[in-house]
Amino acid sequence: MDRPINTACSPSPDRLFSPARVVFLLQDLKFGGTQRQTLELARRLDREKFQVEVWLLMAGDDLTPVAVNWGIPLVWLSRRDSVGPASLLQLWRRLRGNSIDLMMLLTAVPNIWGKLVGRLAGVPIIVSNCRGGAPQRQHEAWLWPLAHHIICNSLAEAEILTGSYGIPADRVTVILNGVDQEFFQSPRGAPSGPPMILSVGRLEPAKDQKTLIEAFRLVAADHPEAQLRLVGNGSRREELISLVARYDLAGRVQVLRGRPNLRPLFQEATVFALSSLEEGLPNVVLEAMVAGLPVVATRVGGLPEVVRPGRTGWLVPPGDVPALAAALSHLLSDPETSQAFGRAGREQAARDFSLASMVRSHEEIFMSLVKSRSGRDRRSGGE
Repeated sequence: MDRPINTACSPSPDRLFSPARVVFLLQDLKFGGTQRQTLELARRLDREKFQVEVWLLMAGDDLTPVAVNWGIPLVWLSRRDSVGPASLLQLWRRLRGNSIDLMMLLTAVPNIWGKLVGRLAGVPIIVSNCRGGAPQRQHEAWLWPLAHHIICNSLAEAEILTGSYGIPADRVTVILNGVDQEFFQSPRGAPSGPPMILSVGRLEPAKDQKTLIEAFRLVAADHPEAQLRLVGNGSRREELISLVARYDLAGRVQVLRGRPNLRPLFQEATVFALSSLEEGLPNVVLEAMVAGLPVVATRVGGLPEVVRPGRTGWLVPPGDVPALAAALSHLLSDPETSQAFGRAGREQAARDFSLASMVRSHEEIFMSLVKSRSGRDRRSGGE
């Protein structure tokens, strides 16, 4: 049930036909699929309808050059290494001192504090965002009523919200991620270098790269030329490097830092792998498909909505080392099938995951919410 809203930040009548002021609230601009997707959306929203800013709660500049290059206004609420009272106080002050029409919350911490502080500050429209494993981390069981609308990037996530959390279906919209098709797509023949398994993601427990390394240890015995690249930043980096050394795989497994441009890595890869324990709809899988790579991933979150077993790749149970190794070995042993999966994945991604469709869907939701709010304000003012 929607709660009463403090109208301190409500748009005034003379601004009803001006571009709606939209704030995207992120935790940081570290490498991450949500961060990149946010910048793509901010870059492409219709400037005649929306005036966009991205606000950050803490330090983290990996994608700052991308945002600056795209002309996206950035506002740091804090430059500290974690979200604390100083950044939340600054968020409160900025919301109270600026006339915001709509605030969209992205990543877990902003989805918690953005709802609480946003409601107290009187933000007229708060749009929450739920992606892989987010409902529990974001305490949606208690906080969802504070959002006027919730956007998910997978059907699986939406079904959790409406089924397990009892959120009304009309408060939830699924908008699939979009990928820059032109940027990532390139003609692919048989890779010229050694067989390369590529995995990109934060080096954190939820991504479970440990299972992937253990699976590659089995693969390596049958494919002596195969290599594995793990790309990302995170708390488990040193642990994973130590595991690689313990298995005597240092010459065949690389643990690389995250980077803004993944295209060269996709072009050199043979197979894309993701061993996550939880996911929403990971953008990196869509990018790999656009690049023409077959995908081996775990059967979690929205991945079954994307990876079609026996057509674009294989799905395996999370944490299952033998199953993951078998799927990877099959594609390394059968280049013809691997390339057929890659072509099918590229066709599917081009059809279902366009940036234009993703942006248009957000614009429709935002305009509907803004117009509905403006209509309520006018009716209330006339009574």
